[in-house]
Amino acid sequence: MTNHSAHILAVDDDDRLRDLLKRYLVREGYDVTAARDAAAARRFLQSMSFDLIILDVMMPGEDGLSLLTSIRETSTAPVILLTARGQPNERIEGLKLGADDYLAKPFEPEELVLRIGAILRRAAPEQPAEEVRLSGMIFHVSKGELRRDGRMVRLTESETQLLKILASRGGSPVSRHELASLTAAGVERSVDVQVTRLRRKIERDPREPVHLQTVRGVGYRLAGD
Repeated sequence: MTNHSAHILAVDDDDRLRDLLKRYLVREGYDVTAARDAAAARRFLQSMSFDLIILDVMMPGEDGLSLLTSIRETSTAPVILLTARGQPNERIEGLKLGADDYLAKPFEPEELVLRIGAILRRAAPEQPAEEVRLSGMIFHVSKGELRRDGRMVRLTESETQLLKILASRGGSPVSRHELASLTAAGVERSVDVQVTRLRRKIERDPREPVHLQTVRGVGYRLAGD
């Protein structure tokens, strides 16, 4: 993953620092969304995908550690905590909750950029498989073809789009909002309908899906054999 394709969520209640972070990271080639508190961050997390999250620990209302706990229920996106200098308990608790790194305030923007680059390189997903095996069926991603015993399984255009997007994410969850915007479905409810129909074609038991899984509060993911 290059920095030019990485989308970062920066969460900090300090207007000056938040603006500085956004301007500096955009200048470095990142796509940045800024949130002033946990509530705003939650709204962005529901509708967007992020490659990395910068999260201030001390914020009014819900603090960063509480938000981190919630993030880790649905996302594996790397998280860098911004902590108060001289507060090792914050850093230790954050790492226990699933943070990937931390920086004590005040910090040099150059150091943050270096840490972001290192984390994104480690987190870079493997190239998606060209084929995904689904309980005896094979989905050819680039061709958009689903086959069982060499015979084509008929898919609608919307079902093909949905499968290709999910297959390209390597098993990571994709939000309903994003699926709606990237496919002909258009609205989230239509995505749910397409998923239901697609499960009838690829699942042994559509009521207990193994491959086309629901990720509660997020959307869907595709799991191969």
